Amino acid sequence: MIGGVFIYNHKGEVLISRVYRDDIGRNAVDAFRVNVIHARQQMRFPVVNIARTNFFYTKRSNIWMCAVTKQNINASMVFEYLNKMIDIMQSYFGKISEENIKNNFVLIYELLDEILDFGYPQNSDPGILKTFITQQGIRPVTREEQANVTSSVTGQIGWRREGIKYRRNELFLDVIESVNLLMSQQGQVLSAHVAGRVVMKSYLSGMPECKFGINDKITVENRLKPHSDSTSGTPGLSGNSSSMPATNGNTQTPSSSSTSATTKTSIAIDDCQFHQCVKLSKFESEHSISFTPPDGEFELMRYRTTKDISLPFRIIPLVREIGRTKMEVKVVVKSNFKPTLIGQKIEIRIPTPPNTCDVQLLCMKGKARHKSSDNAIIWKMKRMGGMKESQLSAEIELLPNDKKKWNRPPISMNFEVPFAPSGFKKQSNGLDISEKVDYMKQDANIIRLLAKNLHKASTSVRGHSYFKKN
Repeated sequence: MIGGVFIYNHKGEVLISRVYRDDIGRNAVDAFRVNVIHARQQMRFPVVNIARTNFFYTKRSNIWMCAVTKQNINASMVFEYLNKMIDIMQSYFGKISEENIKNNFVLIYELLDEILDFGYPQNSDPGILKTFITQQGIRPVTREEQANVTSSVTGQIGWRREGIKYRRNELFLDVIESVNLLMSQQGQVLSAHVAGRVVMKSYLSGMPECKFGINDKITVENRLKPHSDSTSGTPGLSGNSSSMPATNGNTQTPSSSSTSATTKTSIAIDDCQFHQCVKLSKFESEHSISFTPPDGEFELMRYRTTKDISLPFRIIPLVREIGRTKMEVKVVVKSNFKPTLIGQKIEIRIPTPPNTCDVQLLCMKGKARHKSSDNAIIWKMKRMGGMKESQLSAEIELLPNDKKKWNRPPISMNFEVPFAPSGFKKQSNGLDISEKVDYMKQDANIIRLLAKNLHKASTSVRGHSYFKKN
């Protein structure tokens, strides 16, 4: 398992150092600083092996978080732990910064001792941790708090404490999707899949039970089984997993039709993963998601689909090489959704050769600039309507280079559109919330309206065929 956890600042100075196993020494701290933080070339991979020691790291702002081990362990588990540790620290003292880490280093050491036991991840739920670890440190636990801890750890609803009250009861639901695309040089889609998340913000009183359904014609082929981690005393790290068939149903094939983005009545989900609060038995029998939500923001569901994806944009790149010192690039982007819809925050990154010395840009819409530090042209547009087209032209001057031929990395595109490319949506009957108290019944319609109208998708497209030669 994990042998040690280190936190560095941008200079490579150690802010937090916690070693769990004897096979990790002080030399591991210096090895990561020299080979990763102070490396001449930026590391492209989040995992590196130095002197038979594996380093798993992630960066937030100017802070490096690194987990070290000499064993061949599950990389996904390590990164899930690092991200969960960041979420826990943010829930205690807000932004992850060098100043905040120094001011709360005692608290961080307490959290590291609670979350990891001899390198094995333990309880990582912020709500449970806050019942016996306060921002000022460990304090005497009263009988009432001790009863709350016992109820949280051993009770049926360990992710939500009792007695929560709000003057105004609200529930927000966001659908966030990431589109990954592989395209040939002829413009043919070789593979495409959507990774989606359903994120909720819950501000409800009492112990409410929420219920809503997703697209009508989803059928479950394999029996849903809880993930092993959800019953092993580590809530929050994995949740529950489920499996669904990849059937077509009434979905449409990906095309440039302006109606394909919003007319789907069903979605073929390949696999999905739920938060531990979801009742899998009801999902299997009723095809609806029933749960008692944690307080605050949480991730209710993750899913992945590879069938009938409506691609919101299409990128057509073209390059013409003029000798060895000049290159002409033309990139056309087309929107494939309804004219009444608008895509926002569009950013296209077009890679350029490392030996680029000058770039002349001309774009029909938005702003474009060459960022030499990233070897890329950054093209930004605030918004773009449906069934529209825009174009960028660039003349690139190159320095003479005798090295191997440039392998042309992929074009990447980030944008936001007001629909889910996978076709994911709630059923038309909205969101039902049941609670025994009267004021919850009165506010149920308000909550249903908010949850119904806050449906959005923030997506990212990557194309792995860069240029089509003229």
